[in-house]
Amino acid sequence: MLTRLLRLTDKLIAALLRVVSWCFEQVARQLYLWRISIVGILALLTSIALYILRGGRALYAATAERSRAMMARRAEQIAAQGMDKRVLREDPLKMQNRALSLFTVVLLVALIGLIVWTTSGGSATRSVAGNFGGSLQLIPTQPTPTPVPPTPTPLPTFTPVPDPLRISGSLVYSARLNGRENLWALGIGQSQPIRLTNTPTDDRDPAWSPDGTRVAFASRRGGNWNLYLLEIATGAITQLTYTAGYVGAPSWSPDGQFIAYEAYEGGNLDIYVVASDGSSPPARLTYHPAPDFSPAWNPGGTPVPGRQIAYVSLRDGNPEIYVIDLDRPLEEEALRLTNTPELEEQYPTWNPQGTQIAYHARVNGIDLVLVRSLAQPSAEPLIIGRGRAPSWSPSGNILLFALESGTNTTIVSSLVTGSGAAATAISVTGRVERMSWTAQPLPEALLLSGGAPEDERPLYVESVEGKRDSPPYYQVRALSGVSAATLAALSDRVDDSFIALREAVLRQSGVDFLGALQDALWTLDRLPEPGQPRQSWHYAGRAFSFDRNLVFNTPIPPIEVVREEVGANVMWRVYLRVAETAQNGQLGEPLKRLPWDFASRAIGDPQIFEQGGRPKPVVPSGYYIDLTRLAEDYGWQRVPAGRDWRSNFPSILYWQFERRDGLTWDEAMLELYTQAQIDAFLFGVRLQPTATPTATASQRRTPTPRPPDLGN
Repeated sequence: MLTRLLRLTDKLIAALLRVVSWCFEQVARQLYLWRISIVGILALLTSIALYILRGGRALYAATAERSRAMMARRAEQIAAQGMDKRVLREDPLKMQNRALSLFTVVLLVALIGLIVWTTSGGSATRSVAGNFGGSLQLIPTQPTPTPVPPTPTPLPTFTPVPDPLRISGSLVYSARLNGRENLWALGIGQSQPIRLTNTPTDDRDPAWSPDGTRVAFASRRGGNWNLYLLEIATGAITQLTYTAGYVGAPSWSPDGQFIAYEAYEGGNLDIYVVASDGSSPPARLTYHPAPDFSPAWNPGGTPVPGRQIAYVSLRDGNPEIYVIDLDRPLEEEALRLTNTPELEEQYPTWNPQGTQIAYHARVNGIDLVLVRSLAQPSAEPLIIGRGRAPSWSPSGNILLFALESGTNTTIVSSLVTGSGAAATAISVTGRVERMSWTAQPLPEALLLSGGAPEDERPLYVESVEGKRDSPPYYQVRALSGVSAATLAALSDRVDDSFIALREAVLRQSGVDFLGALQDALWTLDRLPEPGQPRQSWHYAGRAFSFDRNLVFNTPIPPIEVVREEVGANVMWRVYLRVAETAQNGQLGEPLKRLPWDFASRAIGDPQIFEQGGRPKPVVPSGYYIDLTRLAEDYGWQRVPAGRDWRSNFPSILYWQFERRDGLTWDEAMLELYTQAQIDAFLFGVRLQPTATPTATASQRRTPTPRPPDLGN
């Protein structure tokens, strides 16, 4: 009986070992197919297991044979001695079988655990759920299904970032060229942008509709600023708003039914919302006395998309980004996304998922594109790259932004992760102000038509009498109708651009501001002001200055000056107040920045004096033109302040503009003087210019008309 039991046990264990051996072989085969990277480890483990199992089978067979021989001899001894009493002892074969079985089970469990660990690779998903309650009757945006969570941003590699315009979609942007802004589009495979509008007035702030069929933009084509819609397939343009004041910066709701925008009404710049089909009047969203502008509608969000609008506000004395909840549109409860008194945040824009906001700010004199997460508003922003006016890709993993290079702009791209080098997308002519990116391609009809006709004409033509063979190469020209404390004259090489600039300022502001200058041409017998170098461009007839004391006029100064840091220099941006007869919105636009208060230097505060002043507490009301930008259109550049500007007022130089045209000061001086005269001015006796300006203008000069408010 015992012998039969042993034989049966032997067969069962042998069968079990064969099954286990087969299972290990199949597991090894599957692991080879699933995880090539760990095949060596698993093959080694499998080989060890098979070796142990096969060795166990051999050990078991040898042990069983010895046990049967021992039991046979013991039986013979018992029979020979005639012993009837038998002593039962545990068979050592059973102990070996149990040990071998336990070892097999432990090895199998360990191998299965290793397989599970190596094949698991899941990751937790995170979501940011907003606390939405109730509904906003003011803006009844239709709920839409909860969007599918976005695909995680791929990890950066050393592979160069691809051209974003090769991914999908089309880009629309506004560019300032020849003193005005117009709209342009760029689609996949294009080597050159297509012009969408070509008007003598400004068309700017373009924004794609969610379906990529229309572009909302702001324009002065009707005389005042209003919003318009452009059907991209047909080119048809319809007017959306009809206001007498200023409007701009449109932003679509995710369902395309509404448009948020900035508007200047009643002396206050605020955020408004209007139905995109014009079926209802505009509704006001913000009411703070400080300017609120540059709205950006959240295209995503949970649980209902489109229930937040980001915007820039000066309510805390500095441009900061806020996010207001449309289900509870209370300004005092708006989320303050940024809190950087030393920076000026501009152009907020949401990623398609509604979880991040990109914007640009000037940091240490450099324009940078930054990204903040709505879930962690207090965390440090992610720096994407150098540039401004950011725009998200339709997928949300790439940002486009504009990088100025002289009078042109390079549109570059970067991964939102901030890693990898930015890939150049395209270089375009003019200064790009705003961009918008859609997933839809440009219509075939637009590509075939070539867009709006090109009829660009230069803003002026510099007419020069002729160049002499030796210095002085050119003459100076009197400026007809212009008064100045010094000679109202400039070099013949730049006088036509000044005349054209004077006419443009009169046309856009209603004031002949450049008809009365403080300085133009300096003769060589005049000394520079204290702290100023002798290499002044006034001597070369390539600089003009207006009355610096106009900034102190009361109660309303005709100019406002904003401090800017550009690189290592302190620069000034001058805004000219338009004529009082045009303060109804016909000319100019409201200020969105705090001017610099130079008068505060004299209030007796040592800290303010050492800082050269401070920003004004509020933004002045009314309409202004950007005189600095207009002067740049005609080739006249502002001048950086001197290093001692905080303590030496003549070094501030916000009142001076120069036109250098790539010349050095010595080269510019040789256009009006001989080398001996220049050396005498720098190191000896001061002399007069070779060609003294005449009292009257040349016959080819046309006097600039004076504005009606200044009389004849």
